Amino acid sequence: MLLGKLATHEFAHGGPSFDLPWPPARNPWNRAHFTGGSSSGSGASVAAGLAMGALGSDTGGSIRNPAALCGLAGLKPTYGLVSRFGVYTNSFSYDHAGPMTWSIEDCAIMLQAIAGHDPNDPASADRAVPDYRAALSGSIKGMRIGVLRHLFEQDVPTPPAAKAALEAAFDVLRGLGAILEDTSIRPAQVYHDVKITGAESELYAVHEPVLRTRLGDFGEDFLGRTLGALLISGADYVQASRWRRALVAEMAPLYAKYDVLVTAGPGPAPRFETWRTINFWQRASLTTPFNVLGGPALAQCIGFTDDGLPLSMQIVGRPFDDATVLRVAHAYEGATAWRARRPSLDPNAAALPLPPVPDPASSELGTMRRDEIAAACQRAGLTLNERHFQQLCATAPYVEAMVGRLRRDPEFYEEPSSSVTFISASG
Repeated sequence: MLLGKLATHEFAHGGPSFDLPWPPARNPWNRAHFTGGSSSGSGASVAAGLAMGALGSDTGGSIRNPAALCGLAGLKPTYGLVSRFGVYTNSFSYDHAGPMTWSIEDCAIMLQAIAGHDPNDPASADRAVPDYRAALSGSIKGMRIGVLRHLFEQDVPTPPAAKAALEAAFDVLRGLGAILEDTSIRPAQVYHDVKITGAESELYAVHEPVLRTRLGDFGEDFLGRTLGALLISGADYVQASRWRRALVAEMAPLYAKYDVLVTAGPGPAPRFETWRTINFWQRASLTTPFNVLGGPALAQCIGFTDDGLPLSMQIVGRPFDDATVLRVAHAYEGATAWRARRPSLDPNAAALPLPPVPDPASSELGTMRRDEIAAACQRAGLTLNERHFQQLCATAPYVEAMVGRLRRDPEFYEEPSSSVTFISASG
């Protein structure tokens, strides 16, 4: 039974917005800082002790971002393990629903309650659900763990405090008997390009009818992300889907060699006034690779900065091996004392003012390219004000670079990941 509804970013997309009728959720560890999103209220409520658990949705990190920034356990389950029925669609092929809790055991209990086949969700997997709580044995002795060090050292560099916390966490896992060694996947930028090209196209398709008639009712941050899909072609979308199938297939040797993979999670939480919409297009993400790959990925707390903001680690598993991810996370949690630390809340604290809506990013596009973008908006039936158009023009070079990196000469037979397979029933 749902006990209440919590804040989220607009349509589970965008960053903290300051031009909407409702304010963004604030981080209980420091209210001047971001919770992460898009499941922002879920992260804040569990960290503050207002709820033992909350649901989140994760299209590019929207469970793991707030879990990491608020110091929780947040699991993006394997795609298809938890039904998306009733969740307002962000991206059909990237959306996951999953649990956000204070402890790993609570995460396992909550996953047990929500996992399983649902004929109302066309992506729902029809397979047996294991006993996730029973998998929390506390022992990871002899398990092989691959460390994706390049993600947080080269691809998306993390601050020194986060690196130090990660090294300490790796030492804990070694002390528990696990065997750790460095390994690698593709650079984060590759997964970012594939995911953004595909997911933003799907998001735009979901909202396109309303954008044509009520574009001014949306927040600027949402529009600054969503309208970039106007510059993505149908061929770009298909090529991203073909890339995705190849990226998933090439993981087979790593899944065979390692029980889980580990890397940095997001954090520490930034201050509200630092957020800019253009960041979404400029930077790859630590979480997005595992939405592309579709298997389970969990963020958990591994310490704090000197000023008390949570730091995090991600544990990543084979598709439908969510139980092993929980097992490793539970063993780490049991060997550390982080769950004994809670944010200090003052019920009499004064409300903090919100920063102003940031100005659109600057654009150096020439007149001809701006006219082309204006024509694309007109063909799509969209009426943009000057701020919206300026942000779209600032976005254009990043979109063009992104889809350009995906253009290659695939083999003629390479299928996209959205291919349909029919299973016939007998009898």
